[in-house]
Amino acid sequence: MFLRTFSLLAALFLAGCASDSKHYYMLTADGPAPSGSGQGIGVGPVSLAEYIDRPNLVIQEDTNQLGVSESHRWAGDLSSSIARVTATNLGRRLHTGNVRVYPWQTDSEVRYQVTIDVRQLHSGSDGYAVIEAGWRAYALPERRLIASHTFVDREALRGDGYQALVAAQSTLISRMSADIAGKLK
Repeated sequence: MFLRTFSLLAALFLAGCASDSKHYYMLTADGPAPSGSGQGIGVGPVSLAEYIDRPNLVIQEDTNQLGVSESHRWAGDLSSSIARVTATNLGRRLHTGNVRVYPWQTDSEVRYQVTIDVRQLHSGSDGYAVIEAGWRAYALPERRLIASHTFVDREALRGDGYQALVAAQSTLISRMSADIAGKLK
């Protein structure tokens, strides 16, 4: 399975480099946040490691080598997408529709702010997507640090290709959201 997944990802990467057509992907939340009010939670800013702060999807081909697909891209800004998906997932887990993505207008309705520093988010030749992200939660308006954690995880790709990669990354963002929600409860 490992060699098949890696071979297919490599073939897709090379085919994508030769093709002029572009394919766009987005991270997805577990579902919509509840509607209505509730505890105010703001997510952001989200910072990204330089190697993933780009419109292209990234695959780790070897220990010190990355592949950047020209034909397979994020549908929008990756840091904004991570903030949006995390906010939605937090809203679901904490039963609040009062979620915001940085920058928001005022802090008056936001009780907690969560900042995220994504250090790794890619797939590897081993057939797994990986994430390493440090997050901090602050109580507003005093900006008092209430929790801080480095979240590290990996998720097996459940199929071949870039859709499976983005689905696995969405699962990792969901697990990170659960980690954050556990500290905010």
